[in-house]
Order: sequence, then structure tokens, then C-alpha cells
Amino acid sequence: MTNDASALPTTADTITPDTTADAPTGDTSADERDERLRRWRMVLGGESADGTGHALSGRDAAMDGALSALYGAGKERGGGTDRSAGLGASAPSVARWLGDIRTYFPSSVVQVMQRDAIDRLGIAALLLEPEMLEAVEADVHLVGTLLSLNKAMPETTRETARAVVRKVVQDIEKRLATRTRATLSGALDRSARISRPRHRDIDWDRTIRANLKNYLPEHGTVVPERLIGYGRASQSVKKEVVLCIDQSGSMAASVVYASVFGAVLASMRSIATRLVVFDTAVVDLTDQLDDPVDVLFGTQLGGGTDINRALAYCQSRITRPADTVVVLISDLYEGGIRDGMLKRVAAMKASGVQFVALLALSDEGAPAYDREHAAALAALGAPAFACTPDLFPEVMAAAIEKRPIPVPDGDLPGTPLM
Repeated sequence: MTNDASALPTTADTITPDTTADAPTGDTSADERDERLRRWRMVLGGESADGTGHALSGRDAAMDGALSALYGAGKERGGGTDRSAGLGASAPSVARWLGDIRTYFPSSVVQVMQRDAIDRLGIAALLLEPEMLEAVEADVHLVGTLLSLNKAMPETTRETARAVVRKVVQDIEKRLATRTRATLSGALDRSARISRPRHRDIDWDRTIRANLKNYLPEHGTVVPERLIGYGRASQSVKKEVVLCIDQSGSMAASVVYASVFGAVLASMRSIATRLVVFDTAVVDLTDQLDDPVDVLFGTQLGGGTDINRALAYCQSRITRPADTVVVLISDLYEGGIRDGMLKRVAAMKASGVQFVALLALSDEGAPAYDREHAAALAALGAPAFACTPDLFPEVMAAAIEKRPIPVPDGDLPGTPLM
């Protein structure tokens, strides 16, 4: 879905016109003709629909009214002209409209219309009122908007805003946390394999496969010349992970997902997790990782970007380079020292650090990004690509095991931009 009025979200999700017949035939009943006109009237809307000769009533009229309030009426859709808006500036009218769209449209459509209302009508300030927050459909994009308004948020709204953000965070955790822990636990175990394990630590499956050449058919057994096993389970830290997150405005969704993943990683005793956010300043939020909502409200979306300064801070905190994974989440528009940024990445990799650059950590693919910097990082052997939240556990597992990063082929989120 886009904000272009030529692609209004509701028609695709609720009304599908019958385009197989453009004119009534002798076999078409009056009811079928009325239904076809109704569908076209809902699709066209406004004055463009007058030629259908079909008047809307009841639920259809209410749906059309909710659309017209946001996208305007009386102008051609997709013509490139500004569209009038009927929400007005008052919180009550917007609250009523939010209630209407939640009544008439599915959640996915409601979220698109909310984003359009914020972008097109400038009603973001109204989200500072508790009654408005209680009326909206919460999603990652709304969280990003709330975080951008964080500094202007009055105390009367802050607790409501935190409740909205917490709901979204909990939904994300429910979706991703279990698989992330399972995937990374397996990667940590595999990375800890040793060649002279104790009997109880032997990985029999891998040991047998590695010694098949020593199979003795007369004895029906395999002679294990080489044993492969896991390191003994311990509570000690096996890997260190540094999440370095660009908090410029375009990275809002990535900040939300990264904060949740940071909290999940921090809950694993065998991983020491550090979370750093930056614009032109650098803020270490590691001590807040037990609650991703606290992390999110510790960010400040917007501002400039100094990647070199952020990487310098992260580099200074690395104590075990060979056991460290650094994940830079940024669109790579560097406002600091470009050559310094690349030299730091090269130095970290030379010391044994696994370095990954994500242009985005969201379901939306890569935003605008600095292609020159992406290519420069790729030349250093640091993959630069957009990553979906579902792919992130596999990316981290590969980095932990020091194997190639699983970047999908094709022009999809996760495609390497090299």
C-alpha cells in the first residue's frame, strides 16, 4: 500500500469490482447489475462515481465517508493534485474517525490509513492526547511516530504511550523470541565443538559421519579415529554481540525491532550483549536491555549521523575480537569521517570481529541508502543488505559460527547491495 490516492487500501481489501463485463447483457439480472454498480461506486468514490447512478447507504455510505474524510472527494484519484481532507483539526473528530475505520476495515488497512492520516494531515500532535492513543491501532510505525514525539510528550500522555509501545513490543517478542533463542543456542553449541570431547559431550551424529570411511563391514561398526563433540555446557559467556543502531528518522522501524532483539539476546547468559544508539552523539543503552520499552524511550529519532564516532565507541568496548559480532544497523549516510568509518570496519575485521551491516531491520526492505558506502563495506568483506526480522536469527547464527551470511538472492528484503 502507498499514500497515493490511486492505490486506496480499502478497495482491494473490501470491495472487488467485477471487471469481466463492462455493460449489462440480456442474461444479467437486475440484482447483478446493481451489485456491479455498487462495487464500482465504492471503488471510484466522490464525483467520479456520479456516472454509476448508484447511491450508497448504510455501511457502504459510512465506509465511503471514512475514505473521503482522509483522501478527499471531488477530485480525480491519482491525478497528482492535492486532495481535500475532512477530518478537521479537533481531537474529537479524529477520534470518531479512528473508531469508524476500526469498525469498517480490517486491521492491516486501518494501519495504512492511520499512517496516511499522520503523513497527509499533520495530526501527529494529536497523538499526544491519551484518548487519541487509546483509539489507534498500534503497530511498529505508530511506535516510531510516538518515539519521534517523545520529547514533546506531556506526563499525562507518557504512561498511555508506554502502554501502546509495550503492546507492540510484546507482540514482536511473542512472534520472534522463541525461534531466536533456539537458533542462536544451536549456533553457540556448534561453535563450541571440540575435537577431544569427553564421552558425554560427543556429538555422535557428526562423529559417525566424519568416520564413515572407517566402517568395518565384518564387524558392523565404525572405527572413530576423530571424535567431534560439544564443549561442556556452562554459564560462561561464549560470544559478545554489539548492536550499533542508527536512530535517524528513517530508521524508526529498525530501532523498534533491534531493541526487541537486543532484549532477547541479553536474556541469553552465553551472549554478552551491548546496545548502542547514535546520531551525532553516541548513547549506550546496555543497562536498559532488560526492558526494550525503556530502550525505545531512551532513543531520540531524528538528527544527524556520525557512524565513525559510533563505531569508535563500539570498538573501544571490544575485549574478545575473535568472539565478537558487531551489527551496524544504518542506511550508511555518513555525516562524520567516511574514511575513518571504513578504516574502523577494516581494523575490526582484521582483529577477528565478525561485522555485519544491515541497511534496515524491518519488513519493508531497504530504505534509501548510501550505495557508495555499501559497496565499500562489501569490498571489505562486510555484507550490507536489508534484513527482515524473520531472517535476523539466521543472520546472527551464521555470524556466530563464522560461516557465510544467508542473504537471499533477488530484489527482496535481504538482498545484498554490492
